[in-house]
Amino acid sequence: MGSVNELEHKSLFRQEEDAAQTKEVSLMEQGSLSTSFAQHTPKAPKNTMLNSIKIVIFCNKLNLLLPFGPLAILVHYMIDSKGWVFLLTLVGITPLAERLGYATEQLACYTGPTVGGLLNATFGNVTELIISIFALKNGMIRVVQLTLLGSILSNMLLVLGCAFFCGGLVFYQKDQVFDKGTATVNSGLLLMAVMGILFPAVLHYTHSEVHAGSSELALSRFSSCIMLIAYAAYLFFQLKSQSNSYSPLDEETNQNEETSAEDEDPEISKWEAIIWLSILTAWVSLLSGYLVDAIEGASVSWNIPIAFISVILLPIVGNAAEHAGAIMFAMKDKLDLSLGVAIGSSIQISMFAVPFCVVIGWMMGQQMDLNFQLFETAMLFITVIVVAFFLQEGTSNYFKGLMLILCYLIVAASFFVHEDPQQDGI
Repeated sequence: MGSVNELEHKSLFRQEEDAAQTKEVSLMEQGSLSTSFAQHTPKAPKNTMLNSIKIVIFCNKLNLLLPFGPLAILVHYMIDSKGWVFLLTLVGITPLAERLGYATEQLACYTGPTVGGLLNATFGNVTELIISIFALKNGMIRVVQLTLLGSILSNMLLVLGCAFFCGGLVFYQKDQVFDKGTATVNSGLLLMAVMGILFPAVLHYTHSEVHAGSSELALSRFSSCIMLIAYAAYLFFQLKSQSNSYSPLDEETNQNEETSAEDEDPEISKWEAIIWLSILTAWVSLLSGYLVDAIEGASVSWNIPIAFISVILLPIVGNAAEHAGAIMFAMKDKLDLSLGVAIGSSIQISMFAVPFCVVIGWMMGQQMDLNFQLFETAMLFITVIVVAFFLQEGTSNYFKGLMLILCYLIVAASFFVHEDPQQDGI
């Protein structure tokens, strides 16, 4: 009887193994489980130092702007013209922001999707974070708030609008389609960020604090911790729970995935990417110090409000890589990737960078809070509502893109004539 039971157990185990194998084969045939994803491993190139410098520095035309960074430092010590230092530093940081995105993508090829997503979350907006940390160190809390706000507005209106507009011009005979469910989740996260920023402002302007002067700051720090937890849960949800939603559905898309996997082999090795990330981050940090010091002088010499410089000019530099990437994906009819770049970057700033700066300011002893003032908070709220309405249909065309670009021009004009009432925090 014991031998009979053993034979029955073995036969059951064999049936389960056979069923699992046939299920795996059927999934591979349907495209739900891509064989190329499991078998494709990145081939690390063996580059010399000169080849690595050639790939990272000399193969990109935007790097022609790199000499403006050292030139800004020379102007700072020789002429001490704040306006020229700010302009040259702004131009010099632009290619560095793009190369940071490139090095992060190269490193993500070796780390897998989970760590790669965390790397993109960390380094995707590292330029804005570095500028914000330097401004926090100098006690320029309003510059931090306005720069981060401007990055959110720029990504949602300018970057997404240009992507819709350029993609709509290329495919003018049809409406481009993107995943409506993912867009709805992203809109919900942006509304949650607005909630976290709105309530401290409402608490301040209604004068309903339990402890005047401290309840607003305590609410901001508590909300920041909650927003960081929500962003971590969002990353886990995207990278783990919803990984099947990004799998190809038929043989044609499966073949496209195989060819794209072969085409997306890294150009530099893992350690080269780490070294270049360190060098570029250090160079951005150095230039950011000169940039932050020259903001007030540039505002005086150019007769431009600091709010306009922080909300409009600084984010354009930090979003250079996102701008180019979103347009390129849209012109290839890959709207989901364009949304991932534009809206995903807005989520990173609003749900990660803003609360992160509040926590860092807490550690530095700076009273950084989520009260962005009434004008700026209303601007953010209306922008999120407008973008959510444009995304609800799951389609895009050049007209929608043009409307978003025109909305951004209205925002830029509003900040050009807006005088920040809180000058002591700058």
